[in-house]
Amino acid sequence: MVSTTVNPEVQAAIDLATTTRIALIVEYDGRRYHGFQRQAELPTIQEELEKAVLEFTGESTRLATASRTDSGVHARGQVVSFETGSVHSPETFIKGLNYYLPKDIAVKAAYRVEDSFDVRRQAVSREYNYYILNSGIRSPLRERFYHRVAGHLDIEAMNQACRMLIGEHDFASFVSNDEVASKTTVRRVYRAEMRREGEVIVFNTVANSFLMHQVRNTLGPLIRVGRGKMSSDQFLGILEAKQPGLAWPAVPARGLCLMQVNYENPFEDGRC
Repeated sequence: MVSTTVNPEVQAAIDLATTTRIALIVEYDGRRYHGFQRQAELPTIQEELEKAVLEFTGESTRLATASRTDSGVHARGQVVSFETGSVHSPETFIKGLNYYLPKDIAVKAAYRVEDSFDVRRQAVSREYNYYILNSGIRSPLRERFYHRVAGHLDIEAMNQACRMLIGEHDFASFVSNDEVASKTTVRRVYRAEMRREGEVIVFNTVANSFLMHQVRNTLGPLIRVGRGKMSSDQFLGILEAKQPGLAWPAVPARGLCLMQVNYENPFEDGRC
């Protein structure tokens, strides 16, 4: 019998050629997690997803994500991707991964995508909602996912300030001192608006990407505008100052939810 051995580099190339890239749409309740990104000895969304992939496929993998949500932030439409040698259908991936995931994380959809697909770099925008419960009476159920603010909030004044956020700006004032690194703090905001639904106020914003804590730091001064404690001109002054930490304090994470990530070519027919 003739035995043959395959050069490790050749085998690696063969393995790579037989892998496929999977994109997942994920929903989660972020209250008990320290954000999306894996951290040593702290529970994260990434860790739970990677554990589920390992249990279901037997493969150890590192997921890529479109948005690194912060500690306590929720998501309805987070997008992640990973490579796998498994040949399961997208429907089977959904059922299999959800079997191993905890109850507060769920895969809502799965797609086979091109090998060149970059879940973060190819995203053209991210959309977030922040939920405010505008009530003087606490709500034991809703306050797990809403930030309660008592007293009247002037939606028209808040929207006047929101319009100042539209376009490309340096949002350095809306991050903390220790969050300003060598990377640019310039972002392009496509939408920023408030709407009232009864005693619930929803802040909806879309941008090419967001800085760490940018949305939560933006809501702090917007709420002060709504209460009449800050003028629109003062809000504009914060934006134009480009001074890290100026918009502090941030509102709580529990009201923030990543709604969806948008791509130039939508996911359809199992591919992107």
